[in-house]
Amino acid sequence: MSKQYVIIGGGVSAVHAAKAIRDQDQAATILLFTEEYSLPYNRIKLSKDLYSDLGSEKVLIKKQKFYHDNQINVRTNIKIEKIDTDHQTIVTASKEQVTYDKLLICTGATNRKLPVEGVNLSGVYSIRNMQEANDCKAYLQDKKHVVVIGGGVQGLETACSFYKADKMVSMIELDSHLMSRQLDEKTSLLMKKKVEDAGIHLYLNIGINSILGNEQVEAVQLQDGRIIPCDAVVYSIGIIPNTEIVEGTKINTNRGIIVNDYLETSEKHVFAAGDVSEWNGKVEGLWGRAMDQGKIAGINMAGTPTPYEPTIPVTIFNAFDLSLFSIGMVNENQYDKSIACESSNECYTRVFIKNNKMVGVISLEGVAASTPYLSAIKQGVSLEGINLEQCSISDLMKEVKDRLKNC
Repeated sequence: MSKQYVIIGGGVSAVHAAKAIRDQDQAATILLFTEEYSLPYNRIKLSKDLYSDLGSEKVLIKKQKFYHDNQINVRTNIKIEKIDTDHQTIVTASKEQVTYDKLLICTGATNRKLPVEGVNLSGVYSIRNMQEANDCKAYLQDKKHVVVIGGGVQGLETACSFYKADKMVSMIELDSHLMSRQLDEKTSLLMKKKVEDAGIHLYLNIGINSILGNEQVEAVQLQDGRIIPCDAVVYSIGIIPNTEIVEGTKINTNRGIIVNDYLETSEKHVFAAGDVSEWNGKVEGLWGRAMDQGKIAGINMAGTPTPYEPTIPVTIFNAFDLSLFSIGMVNENQYDKSIACESSNECYTRVFIKNNKMVGVISLEGVAASTPYLSAIKQGVSLEGINLEQCSISDLMKEVKDRLKNC
């Protein structure tokens, strides 16, 4: 008798789980439930390509043909209200009961709400889904000045979208540097220059005290008392996993739904993956890792025990006339040695080394150049025997490429 796999959620982890299940089990029934009206789409594009046609197929993770060919039944605009692990059923908002042999929870996360007065005024947005993106664009159609709060990747990409739409943009970041999790001081300062050269007003190392206005946004007040007049506020300050669906069940949660190395929850036959899951005490919150977790969860659900191993974090950034990549561990306090190469302000690469292995890299070389660095980090290529004190990055990578051939 064929099995029925049920997936709750329409993000990248859900799609990759469904494909992994189908690859392992050709006869199974696969049901994917999403609360949104569209097929699963690439949420990254909501900030990066905010003013493109978000309704086009280019935004989708997979087109309709993929689901048809793989016999994956995607049911849109359906909210799941209850999970009954004792009877292995889920219940929809319309009280439909659906049984499962294996269940995967991929409900993702919600953007953390800005904890200040005025956050509920009209004109305050935190873009996480298609509806929020479209609502924000509609509101800003006749507006001139938007304040973006959060100087991470999403905040910067959103600011660039507004800039390209001819909006006046101010950006506020609590940290002293932009993209501080992905960049070193050198590249962060270059990012700052590029952003300011585009006419963005930057406020670093400071938070906001409140959002001002009667019914709609009129200004933002900084912690030092300064007032920034504006028409709208868009913020991105972290995520909160959507665990509400497991409230009242025996499924264990902490910050997210707790999973083991096989992405199983505390309840038999129930798995979790993506931004809602908490593995090894961490909620990953990364696109690439959500994709990988979905795939591994699907493989395990279909009966091939495979432990999850987190992939190397990779950030690709293209905005404000700046193209860069950041791979692996680039924390200034966690490496033994680094090698930097700089031939101009916009030709810079820095490699981070720990225990005689490459563990991270930041580079302005362009995305195409990232492959050998990523391979060296993934495969843990030993740098034993290389004179790292006198070695240039070009010489280092020549030797690394030779060693990769023998791996």
